[in-house]
Amino acid sequence: MTCEQAQELVKGRLSHKRYKHTVNVKNMAVELARRYGADEEKAALAALLHDAAKELPPQEMLQIFSDNAIMAKNAASRPSPVWHGIAAAILCATQWGVTDPQILSAIECHTTGKADMTLLEKIIYMADATSAERNYPGVEQLRQEEMQDLDMALLHSLQQSIAFVKKKGGKLDPQTVAACEDLQARIAQKG
Repeated sequence: MTCEQAQELVKGRLSHKRYKHTVNVKNMAVELARRYGADEEKAALAALLHDAAKELPPQEMLQIFSDNAIMAKNAASRPSPVWHGIAAAILCATQWGVTDPQILSAIECHTTGKADMTLLEKIIYMADATSAERNYPGVEQLRQEEMQDLDMALLHSLQQSIAFVKKKGGKLDPQTVAACEDLQARIAQKG
């Protein structure tokens, strides 16, 4: 699938607001890829597709998981706000012809992170967190930080996400906790 095809696909699947977010994520992902020497085309494609399942009803996502149980792993047991990334990755692989495992993984973990993230996964996670329309407390600092030190910005973003979920009384996704702990250890090792 090309970026042009992906853009057409999501334009037809998403509300205007979600589509605008998607384009903003693509722009930020390409900027970060350029900054850190990642493949800009892969970053753009992953960013365009990251929220392709965001507006599906929960029952439809659960059906996608059921129909693709091996790919979905234990998705249905995870917090529902993370389902759309997993569902989008499955749809990309099974219906839309995206075969690159790096792109699929970046789409799948764009809301949760995971331990031992690749550069592309970090870029998509941060591009989603800091896209132009985002205006939560601390986003400006993250935008500045991600241009200087992607790992430190990612750590701070994961920590903010964990604090937000805890404050709301929500269920933490284990992958987010694992991502945060892994990144803390890696940063401490670097000294």
